[in-house]
Amino acid sequence: MKPSRISAAVLSAFILLLPLSVSPALAQMQHAQTVHGRPPAAAPVGGHAQQGELAPPNAAPTGAVDTTVVGDQTNETEQTFSPVGLFMRAGPVVKGVLLLLLACSFWSWVIIIDKWLSYGTLTSKANKFEQNFWSGRSLDDLYSQYSSRADHPMAALFVAGLREWKRSFEHGVPAATGISGVKERVAKAMNVSIQRDVDKAERGLGFLATVGSTAPFVGLFGTVWGIMSSFRAIAAQHDTTLAVVAPGIAEALFATALGLLAAIPAVVAYNRFVNELGRYNGRLEGFADEFSAFLSRQLDERAR
Repeated sequence: MKPSRISAAVLSAFILLLPLSVSPALAQMQHAQTVHGRPPAAAPVGGHAQQGELAPPNAAPTGAVDTTVVGDQTNETEQTFSPVGLFMRAGPVVKGVLLLLLACSFWSWVIIIDKWLSYGTLTSKANKFEQNFWSGRSLDDLYSQYSSRADHPMAALFVAGLREWKRSFEHGVPAATGISGVKERVAKAMNVSIQRDVDKAERGLGFLATVGSTAPFVGLFGTVWGIMSSFRAIAAQHDTTLAVVAPGIAEALFATALGLLAAIPAVVAYNRFVNELGRYNGRLEGFADEFSAFLSRQLDERAR
C-alpha cells in the first residue's frame, strides 16, 4: 500500500472514531449541568402569612443533608441511545447493515483523502514541469531528465511523444511522404499516454459513486427491518408504551442516519474530483496539442 493511502486510512479512522469519543463526554457534561445546576427552590410560606406581609424565614437544618442522587435514569437513557448502545441493542440483520455502512464510510474517506493529496500533487508537479518546459531548455535536456522518472502524467506525455519522435529519426530523416505518418504516430503515442494516466487517476471514483447512490437505500433497509423488529416486540409484550417502542425505532433510524453519513461525503467528493479530473485532462490535451504543433514545425524544417 502506498504511503499516501496509509496516511489516508489513519485519518479516516480518526474521523470516524472522533464522534464516538466526543458524544459520551458531551452527554456527561450535559447531565452534570442538569444535576448540579438546578435553581434553588423558594422558601415555603406559612399558612398564617397575610397578603402583603413577609413570612419569616425558615430555620436552617442542623443535621446532615443527604444529597445522594438515587436512580440515575438520565445517564442510563443516554448510554442506551448512544451510537455504541444502539449498535449493541440492534439485531443481527441491523448490525450487519451498520457494519457494512461503517466499512463503506471508512473506505470512502480513505479514497477521499488519498485523491485529495494525489490531485494536489499532480497539479503542483504539472505547474513545475510547464515552467521548465517553457523556460527555454532544450528538448534533449528535458528528455534526459524525465525519461527515467516520469512520475506524473504531463512528464509521461512529454516522454512518450518525444520518444516516438526520436524513433522516427533513427534511420535518418524520413521522406516528405512519411512526415504525416510521423505526426500521426506521435499524436497517438501522446493520446495513449493521456488515456492511461487518466484511467489511473480515476481509480476509486467508481466506489465513491456507488456508495453515494446505494448507501441511503442500504440504511433504509436497516430502518425497515428495525421497525419490523419493534412491531414484533410490541406484539410479544402486548404493550405499546414509549419505553417499548422507542429503542427499536431509534435503532432503525440510526441505520438511516449512518447511510446518509456514508453517502453525503461520497457524493460531494465524487463531484469535486470529477470536475478536477476533467480540468486536468483538458490541461493535458492542451499541452499535447501545443507539443504536437512544436514537433510538427521541427519535422517540416528537417524535411526541407
